Amino acid sequence: MGLKGKLISETEIKGCKDLFHEMFCEKPHHLPNVVPQTIQAVDLHEGDWEGDEKVVKVIIDEINKEKRLVTFKAFEGHLIEEYKAFKATIHIENEGDNNLAIWTIEYEKQNEDIPEPFSYLQLATNLTKDVDTHHVNQ
Repeated sequence: MGLKGKLISETEIKGCKDLFHEMFCEKPHHLPNVVPQTIQAVDLHEGDWEGDEKVVKVIIDEINKEKRLVTFKAFEGHLIEEYKAFKATIHIENEGDNNLAIWTIEYEKQNEDIPEPFSYLQLATNLTKDVDTHHVNQ
């Protein structure tokens, strides 16, 4: 396999797509209250945030409210030790009567020995399900 790659996950959400998008776009600091088993802390510093047991600093690279899209770009932490580039995008899309949360992870590994970031895609998928469950149950 090459050093660059892209992983994509689609998860149907039952809750309000606007509330879901708002959580990642405007209220990521609420994530520890919604999914404490996954995110323990989020600190906002001029557009970047930290979280999870492993510290990752990201900047919000792009927000498109009309398309319900938020892109995060890692710039510090353990991800940068393994990946030269790491970008995660969450996009909410309508497919008929269903709403889909689509995570796209684009990355470039430091070397061939670094594994593909499947565990981070699984983390994003689990986070999606947990946030959606929180919104549905409110």
